Amino acid sequence: MIDIKFIRDNLDAVRAAIHNKNSTCDLDRLIAVDDRRRKIQQEADALRAKSNELSAQVGLFKNPKSKWYQEAVAKGTSPDQIRAEGDKLQAESASIKQRIKELEDEEKVVAGEFQNLMLTVPQVPSARTPIGRSAEDNVEVRRWGEPRKFDFKPKDHVELGTALGILDIERGVKLAGTRNYLLRGAGSLLHHAVLRLAMDVIIERGFEPITVPILVRDEMMYGTGYYPGGEEQAYRCERDAKSLVGTAEVSLTAMYGDEILDEAMLPVKVAAVSTCFRREAGAAGKDTYGIYRIHFFDKVEQVVLCRADEAEGEKFHHEIIANAEIVLQKLELPYRILSVCTGDMGQGKVEMYDIETWMPSRNSYGETHSASRFGEFQARRLNLRYKGADKKTHFCHTLNNTVIASPRILIPILEQYQNPDGSVTVPNALRTYMNGLEQIGARTA
Repeated sequence: MIDIKFIRDNLDAVRAAIHNKNSTCDLDRLIAVDDRRRKIQQEADALRAKSNELSAQVGLFKNPKSKWYQEAVAKGTSPDQIRAEGDKLQAESASIKQRIKELEDEEKVVAGEFQNLMLTVPQVPSARTPIGRSAEDNVEVRRWGEPRKFDFKPKDHVELGTALGILDIERGVKLAGTRNYLLRGAGSLLHHAVLRLAMDVIIERGFEPITVPILVRDEMMYGTGYYPGGEEQAYRCERDAKSLVGTAEVSLTAMYGDEILDEAMLPVKVAAVSTCFRREAGAAGKDTYGIYRIHFFDKVEQVVLCRADEAEGEKFHHEIIANAEIVLQKLELPYRILSVCTGDMGQGKVEMYDIETWMPSRNSYGETHSASRFGEFQARRLNLRYKGADKKTHFCHTLNNTVIASPRILIPILEQYQNPDGSVTVPNALRTYMNGLEQIGARTA
């Protein structure tokens, strides 16, 4: 959510963000509703002041023992005249109170519409963000590593995993429908190994590991910006007004909601490994093949809460990207980093980078990480604040990035490390987590 004062002071910038982010926000309606909201508040405040003044006067007119009443009688005003004037003031007061109630009722309706409209206003992107309509307009920043050149015909991850007995899509579909899977034997060990490696790296980098709920109240989904707009991608428990998270970002970011932190606590650096659930509605083509785009997966997520300072936010953005790069470099997987354009980045983000890892079967890079900087967008929704050295209360800035997500990352691992005989060499960085296993062959599956 954005400050309404910022919106009104920067209408052109907000209007450009709405256009560039393909947003459906009705800015003109928002301004009209805000104008009405302000007029109601002004009229109600003025009438409350008038009502308080009249109540005080009525009290004088109705109290024969008051000094004012006795002085009025002494000056020649009859009790009947005082009573009549008091009745007149009382009627006026009642009329004002009725009008105040009407305004309060209208204010509730207008405030509801105002809040709903505010939730649709996109964050203004950074000046570095490329302007574009879709992922086709994302801009490559840099690459690391060289894709492997095979001297034999390589298999894709489904062929490899099925032949080795470590990936069972058929039984996964039988259990839970399309885009589900089983990881068996060394496949399960490999899956957990990459998660453990990622957690070790992120802890070494100074992040606190936290075990978080994966079923959260819907308010947390609104607070982090996934609702409204993302309901179709989530699994909801409507009876309980709760949702299964698509990322631990939701729980890690919202855990300090409605709190005021001391500035000395910042930055807060936290990480969690959790199962994530996504409907992936609308996905099609090669993205639905194998274990690339699936309904559940495990992910190590990193979140930073920092001061309301752009330079500090940019510094931590680079840091959380570097954390993910360390893991990929330990795995010796070639990757590239993209600056995500306005039309592909989501409404709440100030700046976003994707990391794509080379996947031989696709003959291209595939997205494996997303690193986002939100400014105060999420913090305003969550009422997540801190008290600064200036003794004033400020909204925190929030950032997050994937450290690793599996089993998607198993696609490049299996395909990059495959051998001519169909076996897969275990990356050096993972062997410690797999009891020293160096190669996955049919006999070890």
